[in-house]
Amino acid sequence: MTLLKIAIQKSGRLNEGSLKLLKDCGISVENGGDKLKARANGFDLEVVFLRNSDIPHYVEDGVVHLGIVGENVLVESDSKVIILEKLGFSRCRLALAVPKEVDFDDVNWLQGKQIATSYPKATDAFMAANNVKASLHLISGSVEISPALGLADAVCDLVSSGNTLFSNGLKEVAVLMRSEAVLIQGETVDTKVKKLIQQLQFRIQSVLNARNYKYVLLNCPVDKIDRMNAILPGMKSPSIIPLVDKNWVSLHSVIQENDFWNVIDALKAEGAEGILIVPIEKMVY
Repeated sequence: MTLLKIAIQKSGRLNEGSLKLLKDCGISVENGGDKLKARANGFDLEVVFLRNSDIPHYVEDGVVHLGIVGENVLVESDSKVIILEKLGFSRCRLALAVPKEVDFDDVNWLQGKQIATSYPKATDAFMAANNVKASLHLISGSVEISPALGLADAVCDLVSSGNTLFSNGLKEVAVLMRSEAVLIQGETVDTKVKKLIQQLQFRIQSVLNARNYKYVLLNCPVDKIDRMNAILPGMKSPSIIPLVDKNWVSLHSVIQENDFWNVIDALKAEGAEGILIVPIEKMVY
C-alpha cells in the first residue's frame, strides 16, 4: 500500500494550524507531537514532525512527499519545491524595526548600520533592492532585544501582532514580505503518490473554500425576489423555498466572507427579515 508522507512543524503555531487543517479534512493524528512520526487515521497518510527550517529540504530530497511550512522559510531555504496551496493560517510579515526614538525617514537611514536578523537572505535581498549597504548580525532567536544590548541598530524579524516589538522599544518601519502557511511538494512524485496528493488537496480545498463563505437563510417578500437575487447570486443562484404565507419565500445562498456585511446591509435595506447565518464546514465545487 502506498503511504503519503507529509512533514509538519514539531511544535508551535504551524503545528497547531497544520493538525487542525488535517482534522478538518477528516484526518486525525493521535499523540503525534510526542513522536518523530505518526500514522494518521482517515487517510493513507504518515505525518513526520520536524523543525520548521528542515521541512523544505526533506520535501526537496523526497524523504517526504509534502510539507506545511511558512513562506518565509522557503525564501531562506532556497529549496526546489512547488507551492500547491496557500493555507490561510499562521499569517505574519517579515518586517524591519528600529528603536522608537529613531527619526527614520526612509531605508537610507540603514546605510552603514548593523541589522540583527534570523532571515539573512530576505534581508540581503531587500537591502540590495534599495541600494543600501548594511552589515547583518545573524541571530537565531530573541532578535528584538539586540538594539537594547548594543548588538545592532535595527532588526529584521517576523511580526504577527507587533506586541513583541513594542515591548522591546521598537517600531516597525518597513515590510519585506508577507507570509502564511503553504502546502509544498517536491518537483517529482510518482503516479501513485500524485493520486494521493490530489485526493488530499481536494479535501484541503474544500475546507479552505468553506472558510471563505457563510451560508445565509432569509425571508424575502415575493415581489422582492429579483432584487434579492441580484444581491445574492450564490454559487449559481439562490435557492427559493415557498413559505406558508404566499407573499413570502425563504432564500438560501452563500456570501463571501469579504463581502459579508455589505451584502447583509443591502439585504436588510431591501426588506429581508429573519436573516440566519450558518458557518460552512466543507464546500465542494
